[in-house]
Amino acid sequence: MTSFRLIHKIFLLILSAAMLVNCSQAAFESPAREPELSTTSTSIQFAESSTASPFSADPYAQTREEMVVRQIIGRGVTDPAVLAAMRVVPRHLFVPTELINLAYHDNPLPIGLGQTISQPYIVALMTEALKLEPGMRVLEIGTGSGYQAAVLAEMGMQVYTIEILPELAEHATETLTYLGYTNVHTLTGDGYFGWEENAPFDRIIVTAAPDHLPQPLARQLIEGGRLVIPIGPVGAFQTLWLFEKIDAELQATNLGGVSFVPLTGEHE
Repeated sequence: MTSFRLIHKIFLLILSAAMLVNCSQAAFESPAREPELSTTSTSIQFAESSTASPFSADPYAQTREEMVVRQIIGRGVTDPAVLAAMRVVPRHLFVPTELINLAYHDNPLPIGLGQTISQPYIVALMTEALKLEPGMRVLEIGTGSGYQAAVLAEMGMQVYTIEILPELAEHATETLTYLGYTNVHTLTGDGYFGWEENAPFDRIIVTAAPDHLPQPLARQLIEGGRLVIPIGPVGAFQTLWLFEKIDAELQATNLGGVSFVPLTGEHE
C-alpha cells in the first residue's frame, strides 16, 4: 500500500471517530434481504480510468464515510479491518457511469448482463463473517464488478476470483489493476468448480446463489476454513449460510435471508 493511501486511511479513521462522537443515537434497521432492482441491461458503460490516482482528491470520501457509519456500523458490523477497507475502496468506480450518484446508497445496483453489485451492508456482513487475517488465501465465486475482491484485497488477502461472464471479468480486472491491487488473481470460468490449481483456500465467499452447496468448493476449503454462500431457488429469496470445516465436517450457521442473482454455469 502506498504511503499516500496509508495517510488517507488514517485521516478517514480520525474523521470517523469525530463523526461517531456527534452521531445521532437513532437505531438502524437491518434489512432481511437486498432490495430487488432491474438487471436486464445487456451492456455495461463504466467511467473511464484516468491517469490520476483514484485515491487523490476523492469527492466521495465524505459520502463513503457516511455509508460506513450509517449503513454498516449502524447495523452492527464491528470488524475494524472491514470498516477500514470500506472507508477506502472507491465503490463509485465499480458501478456504471449513469449510477455513480447512487454508488453509496443502501441497496444493490445493476451492473449489466443481469448482474448486480451487492448492497454495501451485505458486502460488509459477508466479509466480517469470514473472520479474515492478513495474508489468507480467499476464493471468491462471482467477481461481478470487482468490488468485493477489492475490499478483500484492501484487507491484505491473496484473492482468487472467478467470473463466468467474460465482459464483466475483463472490466473488473481492469478496474482492480487501475486501483493497484496486485494481490488479486482473476479467472474467467465456471465458479461452481472452484479453482483446483490454487486450492486449498483459507476462506471462500460466493456472491451468487446456487440451489445447493457446491461440493468442489467444500473440498477446496482447508480444515478450520470458513465459507459464506447464499443458497436457495432461482427467482426467490435465499438463505445466507456460514459453513465452518471442523474435523472434515461442515458446520452450518444461518446468517439470515438475502436475495442474490443465481449462480450460472455448466452445472445447471
